[in-house]
Amino acid sequence: MGFSADSDVLPERAVDNSRALPMVRVLVSSCLLGESVRYDGSHARADNIILERWKAERRLVPFCPELAGGFSVPRSPAEIQGEGGLAVLRGEAIVVEKAGRDVTACFVLGAHRALQAARCDNVKLAILKDGSPSCGSTYIGNGSFKGLKRAGQGVTAALLEQQGIRVFSERQIKEAAAYLAQLEAAGAGGKPGDS
Repeated sequence: MGFSADSDVLPERAVDNSRALPMVRVLVSSCLLGESVRYDGSHARADNIILERWKAERRLVPFCPELAGGFSVPRSPAEIQGEGGLAVLRGEAIVVEKAGRDVTACFVLGAHRALQAARCDNVKLAILKDGSPSCGSTYIGNGSFKGLKRAGQGVTAALLEQQGIRVFSERQIKEAAAYLAQLEAAGAGGKPGDS
């Protein structure tokens, strides 16, 4: 069977946008958006034009892993005793409240819920509150509850990074924007450098 000249021509069709790549979204610590969810009932609003633009684009996924892990506001301060978030995830470190109560399970649960939210919303990067036992990306408390800091990641930041979601602190929003631009240039679902 052959084709007639008329059967070779396909009718014009509307573009099927149902297969368009979804917008890359950004998981962000709720406290950085002004929500009073920190352990002491405060927030840590990061007034930033890039965050405002992403908010207007509906790109942000606000999340507090500590609330997702079952904590309330206010709550006792907590710090990691051991090497940091990755060690907590491996069972080699714990998270304790100032009074000594082990709250590791709540922090791990909150981290896994953050990862679940990220996967559901096409999150490829996160901006998290540095210094937090959940969200710290460059530093955390040293475990002494004396306000001393050390290099390291919180439990949620470590899990997200382990699963391929790049984590930035509130001081690295410009770097996060550059990374997002690379992701979008690579096709929204890829990683920078993929072609």
